Amino acid sequence: MVTLIVTEKPDASKKIARALAKSDLKQLSYQKVPYYSFKRGGKKFLVSCAVGHLFSLSQVKTQKKWTYPVFDIEWKPAYKVSKHSEFTIKYVNALAHVAKKADAFINACDYDTEGELIFKNVLYLLIGKKRAKRMKFGTLTKEDLENAFENMANSFDKPLALAGETRHFLDFLYGVNSSRALMLALQKTKKGYQILSAGRVQSPTLALLARKEAEIKRFKPRDYWQLFAHLNTRPKVILHHVKDRMFDGKLAKQIYNRCKKKKALVTNVRKNEFKSSPPLPFNITSLQTESYRLYGFSPKRTLDIAQKLYTKAYSSYPRTSSEKLPTSINYKKILKALLKVTEAKKSSTKILGQKIIKPVEGKKTDPAHIAIYPTASPPKTARSLNVDDKKIYHLIVKRFLAVFGEPAQKETITAELTLGKEQFKVKGTRTLVRGWMEYYDPFSAKDKEVVPNLEQGKSYAVTKLDLKHDQTKPPGRYSQGSIITEMEKHGLGTRATRSNILQTLYDRNYIDGKSIKVTALGKKIDQVLEQYVPDLVDEKLTQHFEQEVEKVREGKKQQKTILAEAKTVLNKISKEFKDNEDKIGKALIKAYRLTRDLAATLCKCRKCEKGKLKLMYSKKIKAKFIGCSRYPDCDIIFKIPQNGLIKPAGSDCKDCSYPNILYIRAGKRPSVLCFNPKCPKKRAAERKLKSLIDKHTKKPTSCPECKEGTLIVRKGIYGAFLGCSNFPKCRCTKRLDEDLSKDAKKDVKKSPKPMKKEKSEKPSQKKTTKK
Repeated sequence: MVTLIVTEKPDASKKIARALAKSDLKQLSYQKVPYYSFKRGGKKFLVSCAVGHLFSLSQVKTQKKWTYPVFDIEWKPAYKVSKHSEFTIKYVNALAHVAKKADAFINACDYDTEGELIFKNVLYLLIGKKRAKRMKFGTLTKEDLENAFENMANSFDKPLALAGETRHFLDFLYGVNSSRALMLALQKTKKGYQILSAGRVQSPTLALLARKEAEIKRFKPRDYWQLFAHLNTRPKVILHHVKDRMFDGKLAKQIYNRCKKKKALVTNVRKNEFKSSPPLPFNITSLQTESYRLYGFSPKRTLDIAQKLYTKAYSSYPRTSSEKLPTSINYKKILKALLKVTEAKKSSTKILGQKIIKPVEGKKTDPAHIAIYPTASPPKTARSLNVDDKKIYHLIVKRFLAVFGEPAQKETITAELTLGKEQFKVKGTRTLVRGWMEYYDPFSAKDKEVVPNLEQGKSYAVTKLDLKHDQTKPPGRYSQGSIITEMEKHGLGTRATRSNILQTLYDRNYIDGKSIKVTALGKKIDQVLEQYVPDLVDEKLTQHFEQEVEKVREGKKQQKTILAEAKTVLNKISKEFKDNEDKIGKALIKAYRLTRDLAATLCKCRKCEKGKLKLMYSKKIKAKFIGCSRYPDCDIIFKIPQNGLIKPAGSDCKDCSYPNILYIRAGKRPSVLCFNPKCPKKRAAERKLKSLIDKHTKKPTSCPECKEGTLIVRKGIYGAFLGCSNFPKCRCTKRLDEDLSKDAKKDVKKSPKPMKKEKSEKPSQKKTTKK
């Protein structure tokens, strides 16, 4: 009997194979996709992987493509639905090939709605089976995986998979119908095609942001005055009048005059000690919020890094809403392992010396996972993680340590003083015992203004009396961190989807900036939906369907009942769209053009000083470039990369002060570039590049791999590099600036078990995907 273990990602399949294998561990491949074979307890096991969702929802072909409402949908292989998913075809074929060798199946995908749905689709649609067992684990450490294998459930969690599928159906039906309605309305007033979108969660989230924008716009500033008195003390103390903000300028001036040449008499000093509890364990929302506060990482970036740390077995599963850390994770074992982490060694030693090792916990729970924590398998070397990954890993480690700390003891000191008959005060806080804050350094909040020892009954000379005039400020905008928390409060989205929803709003040009501002297009989209299709922005309706999905997970409600209700709502929404299509289109066109124009504008033209430098595209030469809005009167042109997406970066070049552009390519991190060819930094780089090319052209180096050819200068789409003259026989490549005097030392990871690599199996001529 052969059993196939299906994982969600390639890295997970490798870790599971190595953790569970007792003998005969082999790495095989099919169409260059690795899978694994091993024996355990006299039985043979295969481990193969998906790569996230291998199936996507799509409209059934019998319907007219561009119309709405659409209700007839089906699951299809993702590569047939989107060109961006073409990379999944080899994983589909490999899984189908390996599944033919198996008699039984085990679900080892991430234990959440998405992981369960990924496996259900693989099992039902690709393999053609209905039964499988389930491994449940929160980390990819050997101990957790072996425990999950020995205690696996006899069936995968079908209600959980159905809940995930129901959410996908709802999101797709809402998204495809409302997005088509918007785009068709715009097309009636504008030739061409423009991607617009709306959705079950996206639209209420945009409404939330638009309400804040409207609140800021409605705000009317008021003049106010504040009176401060500077004392002749060390360190300097600044008092403020008890009235704080005075909206009567004449009164403020009178008080100021009454305080002139007066000494400050201390009438009362109050000291109040209090305790500051340790922070709660991280769930994904609090991790994203803290990461944004400390590093400015977007919620999506934080989630991606946390997922990577989980896949490498450095931390637990990130998509959790729990604030609980049960004893089953073995606190002491993790703390002992963290002694190997330089930044955690001192704190771990102290915690291990405590009589009671118990974490503080919050109220929030999660049906599938506990809070985020570091595993007992920390990175072996400093080079195991890149800079950003290291930041998130250390943040997770520090928070884990902090939850075991004692409460910090702090003291608030309030001093009340008089200048003549006018009352002033000053307040400050200092830390007496740091407690958990010591473990959370350098992320602990610093003390606010500390008050020196002012003696009650003593008078102090005033060195400066300062009457400041200011205006009240509008409410602050949401940041990328605070909006995620706000979405959670309003029941919008799930812990796994909120960051993607926010990113979609950015991608559609509905919102902009780190301090989130709703664009003209975003405002207009929200306005027309509020006016003509109010159900689409109703967060109560979104919350209702989220509760219904939860009932599916609990087995209390059937999927078809919920979808029938959703279709009724969508029919009403579709009718409202069609009845007001012309009005919606006319309302959107002006905002669309304004937003498009602003999104393409970089700065004032420095040649003519009248026009604006903008991102442009020439249909004649089929090329992107940066030019002046006053063309042809001003013919300045800057070259930019042709492949990928170019956007304003929102920052200026430090060397030439020209605005930077953001260069975005699929599968790569965005690059910030200066487009000015006369930039001092760019010219210096060009001189260095020319010098390197000349050096390698005049004196070629022998190839360090084949030892036969020489490394010659070649050019690719990303610039010049060194390649072997024996290409394609030898595919050795090096950077132009790489040190070739000695071969770079490579990290050789020692495998816990010897793994044999077999030759890649050739695909048969028959189709491997089942219909």
